[in-house]
Amino acid sequence: MIAASPTRSAAAGMAAALMLAVLAAVVGAAASLALASTSLGATVAALTRCTTSALTVTPTLTTTTWTAVVVSGIPAACGGATLQLTVNTGTTNSGGSAVIPGAGGSVTITLPVPQTVVAAMQVDLLFVGP
Repeated sequence: MIAASPTRSAAAGMAAALMLAVLAAVVGAAASLALASTSLGATVAALTRCTTSALTVTPTLTTTTWTAVVVSGIPAACGGATLQLTVNTGTTNSGGSAVIPGAGGSVTITLPVPQTVVAAMQVDLLFVGP
C-alpha cells in the first residue's frame, strides 16, 4: 500500500479551498445583481379581425375519410391572408394552409393525413396576415 505524501494532500486541500472561494465569489456576485425590471417582457397588442361573419366549412369525403376541407364565404377583407386549418378527431389530427385570394371567396386545403370520420370532430381555423 502506498501512502499519500503530505505535500499532495496539502496541494489537494489548497485546490479545494481555492475552488470554494471562486464559487462563493460567483454566487455572491450573482446575488448582488440589481434587476432593471420586476416584470416579464410581455406587451399588449390590439388585434384586428378580417371577418366576424360565419364561414362555411365543407369536408371533401372519400367514403368515410376527410381528405380535404373547403372553406367558403371568406370576405375580401381577408384577401391575401393565410388560412391555417386543423381537423381533430380526438385521437388524431391533420392540418394545412392556403393563401386566400385577394377578392376572398373560398379555399381548399388538402389534409396531408386523411382523417377518419368520427361522431365528434373539431375544425380549427386561423387567419394569419395580411
